Amino acid sequence: MGNGAEEAARPARPYVLLSVAMSVDGYIDDMEPERLLLSNDADFDRVDGIRAWSDAILVGAETLRRDNPRLLVRDESRRAQRIAGGRPEYPRKVTVTARGELDPEARFWRYGTAEHAPLVYTTDAGARRLRDRLTVPAEIVALGPELEFGQLLDDLGARGIGRLMVEGGGRIHTAFLSAGLADELLVAVGPTLVGDPAAPRFLHPARFPGGSTHRMRLVEVERLGDVAVLRYRP
Repeated sequence: MGNGAEEAARPARPYVLLSVAMSVDGYIDDMEPERLLLSNDADFDRVDGIRAWSDAILVGAETLRRDNPRLLVRDESRRAQRIAGGRPEYPRKVTVTARGELDPEARFWRYGTAEHAPLVYTTDAGARRLRDRLTVPAEIVALGPELEFGQLLDDLGARGIGRLMVEGGGRIHTAFLSAGLADELLVAVGPTLVGDPAAPRFLHPARFPGGSTHRMRLVEVERLGDVAVLRYRP
């Protein structure tokens, strides 16, 4: 049994929403040089709305290397609403890397970061490597010898992050779901078949809470043109 005083003192963890777009056969990309667009304009706008709702957006190091995303709120009116509500124009950017292999030239560091530097969660070894090679403003947080996502959420909560949007990739989604740390899962299914075993998939093999007999709760189904959006509560 945990110590009651320690549990009471621990800051509230953020609400964790996992967001993913995948093909009908469960892939989040193919192996072509250009990123595979699995969604449509209406779904991209939906995702933009979730970004505007969020206090922080988290992606893994592999997503930074593969997609080189900017992770911005694109709609000007949504950014204006954030500012009017006393929030930063853009959510804070967060990434996770075990080895500290991040490109300082990535777009992640250079857009939407004027109000707050990106957060980098890593291991002790990764932190040593990043302090030698990362030449852009960033706050590096070492979580110990291994990545511990519960500790990561505790730290975000202590920083006032109440809503965390997790945009992948597969290893990151797997880590949150296998640790039972996701509050909500939004899956956009595009009308595409990839079929390449070398391509990245939504989830990796893992032991998930409850095993294969556990049924998540489907709370909403939305149709956006040829894309189906499924909202689950794990």
